[in-house]
Amino acid sequence: MNRELLMLVEAISREKNVERDVVLGAVESALAQATKKLYQGEVDLRVSIDRDSGDYETFRRWLVVPDDAGLQNPDAEELLMDARERVPDIEVGEYIEEPVESVPIGRIGAMAAKQVILQKIRDAEREMLLNDFMSRGERIFTGTVKRMDKGDLIVESGRVEGRLRRSEMIPKENLRNGDRVRAMIMEVDLTLRGAPIILSRSAPEFMIELFRNEVPEIEQGLLEIKSCARDPGSRAKIAVLSHDKRVDPIGTCVGVRGTRVNAVTNELAGERVDIVLWSDDPAQFVIGALAPANVQSIVVDEEKHAMDVVVDEENLAIAIGRGGQNVRLASELTGWKINIMDAAESAQKQADETDAARRLFMEKLDVDEEIADILIAEGFESLEEVAYVPLQEMLEIESFDEDTVNELRARAKDALLTMEIAREESMGSVSQDLRDLEGLTPELIAKLADAGVNTRDDLADLAIDELTELTGQSAEDAKALIMKAREHWFTGQE
Repeated sequence: MNRELLMLVEAISREKNVERDVVLGAVESALAQATKKLYQGEVDLRVSIDRDSGDYETFRRWLVVPDDAGLQNPDAEELLMDARERVPDIEVGEYIEEPVESVPIGRIGAMAAKQVILQKIRDAEREMLLNDFMSRGERIFTGTVKRMDKGDLIVESGRVEGRLRRSEMIPKENLRNGDRVRAMIMEVDLTLRGAPIILSRSAPEFMIELFRNEVPEIEQGLLEIKSCARDPGSRAKIAVLSHDKRVDPIGTCVGVRGTRVNAVTNELAGERVDIVLWSDDPAQFVIGALAPANVQSIVVDEEKHAMDVVVDEENLAIAIGRGGQNVRLASELTGWKINIMDAAESAQKQADETDAARRLFMEKLDVDEEIADILIAEGFESLEEVAYVPLQEMLEIESFDEDTVNELRARAKDALLTMEIAREESMGSVSQDLRDLEGLTPELIAKLADAGVNTRDDLADLAIDELTELTGQSAEDAKALIMKAREHWFTGQE
């Protein structure tokens, strides 16, 4: 009978193209499961088949656990101190085994054993196919829609299946059984049954990979796609850089009569693509990303990682785009927050900032309007700059002598110290539940305290526009913070 077992294993191994050890492992598992039925409780059994003779042995085993952990399953675990009475040098995580009577092959529940063996073989086949597929290094999965599964599409390529979730499809794209599909391989999740390869047609990486396939210069290293932003099925922007001065990055990606970019567009349900020249100068990069709008001027705020971009009225709608699409994609592409405004808005904002700086200097430094305007004209915007900018830079201001400069610096430092003391005193009234709220920085807490917002409920009661005015946050960030503050209202927990 044991020889017949080995012959059967050999036959299955050849037929299914699965390694012999994998089939033997499946048989061992089936024998172990059959033997478990002879015991009560959750026992752990191991069967070992001799690879040459077909003889097999069965062992009951106990996992050694730490003494302080206790026994979660006494039928299959043993404390370390008890285990060492039997095996002195055993360690936690190892097994104690003892031989038990083996179930004869003829008494195995044939159907149960067969199912276990076949399932193990199917799993092994699936893993081998998957490993073979992934070893090719392909980034794009090309296959045929096989079926729907809870809103997801199961796409088959050969004998390997991928899962294209509804959220990763291109909106309004209607794919049916039998349709040919290409998608980006995002990850492989072996815990998923049936289709472990997770696909996406909406990810920016998919567009980058499509261009890589259409533009040989990218694979050759002459061109590089630095970033990509997409509104799937509608519009996208990619930033390209040439590593060879002889190669025009935009023209190369467009191709002769647009053949290359059109091939990408056709694959993505007509998604229009703007190709932008990447620049290591953030302002220049943003100007290019906002095309086709023409930019009049741009102001960079490094601290807030934001830019104020001024365009004329004719270009305002183009720069913003339908539903804000153009500026949103440009912001995603460049990684900078972009504020679009016309010349009048820019002038008003500059005037407001100048007035605020003038009032600050006149109040905190106790100077007249003329001196405050000189500081503003020289580029000073805060008390910190007046107090700590290198002394030599301030001495270069023609309107100030050395005594004036030293006096201004001393007053600025005193004002900063006074403001810090006042801030710490106001922070003392802030409740702990507000301090502990996720997303609140010390700077935001200080601004809220200055406005009399001292508790989590005070923050939760604010409207979005009130919070943005207090903190200078975006409406989206303000909304998220207010909703976070209101969470305990709905859970009933403080």
